[in-house]
Formats: sequence, C-alpha cells, structure tokens
Amino acid sequence: MAEQASDYHHGEQDIHQQVSTFHLFVGMTKWGSLYLAALLLLLTIWFCTDAGFIAGLITAVVVSALGFLVLRDKGDSAH
Repeated sequence: MAEQASDYHHGEQDIHQQVSTFHLFVGMTKWGSLYLAALLLLLTIWFCTDAGFIAGLITAVVVSALGFLVLRDKGDSAH
C-alpha cells in the first residue's frame, strides 16, 4: 500500500486537457452570454416597444459589435 502512495509526485501530471477544457468552457460561456444578450435585446425592443424590428436589429448589432470588441482575446493571455 505504501508503494502506491509513493508513485505520486505533486505537480508532475499533464494538465493540458483540463486547461483546454477550461478555456473552451469560458469561451462558450462568454460568447453564448453575448449572443443571448443581443437576442433578448432584439426581441424586447421588437415586441415590447413601438420601435419595431429594424430598431431592435440595429441595437442588437451594435451591442454585438461592442461586446465582440470587449470580449475578444487580446493576445496577451497566458494560455
């Protein structure tokens, strides 16, 4: 039993799959939230105000563009 415990060495495991899964999850959450926010904004302006579809579409496109600029990867992250 003592031999099995001695086979483990702290910090020597390969974690590349866990890191890539984490980055995938964060990316899907980030971009999915932006997509849902733009969709909800489009539908809210379209159906709950007198502005109509075009105003809702323009607003959703502007929010999507601004969200893309804010949420994109800057290139300085330590992946």
